[in-house]
Amino acid sequence: MISISKWIIICALIGIFSGSASAFFLVSLEWVTQFRIAHDWIIWLLPIGGLLVGLSYYYFGESVVKGNNLLLEEYENPQKTIPFKMAPLVLLGTLLTHLFGGSAGREGTAVQMGGAIADQFTRFFKLDNSERKILIILGISAGFASVFGTPLAGAIFALEVLYFSKINFKSILLSFLVAYAAYFTVEFWEIKHTHYSIPIVPELNSSNLFYTIVLGLLSGLAALLFARSTHFWSSLFSKNVKYPPLRPFIGGVILAIVIAGLGFTKFSGLGVPVIVDSFSNPNNWYDFLLKILFTGFTLGAGFKGGEVTPLFFVGATLGSALSIVIPMPIALLAGIGFVAVFSGATHTPIACTIMGMELFGIQPGIFIAIGCTIAYFSSGSVGIYKSQIVKGAKYKLYQRFKKEELEHL
Repeated sequence: MISISKWIIICALIGIFSGSASAFFLVSLEWVTQFRIAHDWIIWLLPIGGLLVGLSYYYFGESVVKGNNLLLEEYENPQKTIPFKMAPLVLLGTLLTHLFGGSAGREGTAVQMGGAIADQFTRFFKLDNSERKILIILGISAGFASVFGTPLAGAIFALEVLYFSKINFKSILLSFLVAYAAYFTVEFWEIKHTHYSIPIVPELNSSNLFYTIVLGLLSGLAALLFARSTHFWSSLFSKNVKYPPLRPFIGGVILAIVIAGLGFTKFSGLGVPVIVDSFSNPNNWYDFLLKILFTGFTLGAGFKGGEVTPLFFVGATLGSALSIVIPMPIALLAGIGFVAVFSGATHTPIACTIMGMELFGIQPGIFIAIGCTIAYFSSGSVGIYKSQIVKGAKYKLYQRFKKEELEHL
């Protein structure tokens, strides 16, 4: 009974603190975004913002620079409590990135804040390593659920992203509890989330099934390209720029010239207006490719933020563009792509299916489930999180493919 009460208290505290942190982050993010839109000349200062981000992590945040990957590593092999400074550093870094026009998301920030906040309870409640693992799950769940307003998806995402590590039954129940605690905390602060709508959902006949599978396949390939792009640019900057603070500075110079100088401002920041518009108006066929390029370059150079909202952008604009050739409702195609690319990039098809139904309603659920599943299997074995363990049917499929490929050499 004491143990149950302890974990209920922990979930409530993590939910309240992480939800409040996400609420503050969302308000701050909206402010810097609106400021940038009203003063677009500030994009030319992106190198300065990059230098500030680089210096802050080089001198104060070397132990937390791995971000989400640090959470995954600490779950798999607990070593030491995640420093609380991860939370303010990623918050500041993300706000600077968005203020000056970098292409990034917000999920990574909320998840890292949630993870850092949650792990502080290790000392207070004198928890062992097995209990620390539960805290990390709770932090991921609270951060994700609160920043997107999707408690079911947040709870499942925290479990699914760690699926092939050992997860006990207690973690499952607590993940849902803390997700709702964080979600209602954001609601208490009266923070509004973006709403999307799929007004027309056709029947699932053979032709619509075929088109959904095609979109799922293309979404998986887009997710693969997104993950490889981010890893490529990160590796390139690491190899060629030895002083870390200079990486986002140099990257900022290039981004400022391209975004401000050549007029690619629609790819700055989250890109939520473009995502919303994609549900009613067809996008250019190359919009999703440019978002992959800009986001991969921004994050690879060392700027901070998440990958998930850019993944939403990529998927929604891909589905929207395909509405020109696929005879299905544009909003449905955008909605499927929205979550399917996310599914492929994070290896979390169940969470993404649930998220799709939380955001768009139950009606398109079967289309979303098919799209997310196909994208999951077609996105390769490497996702956006390098430290994520990928096993199961998908892993075995790729291992068999590689083995057969070597045998034919």
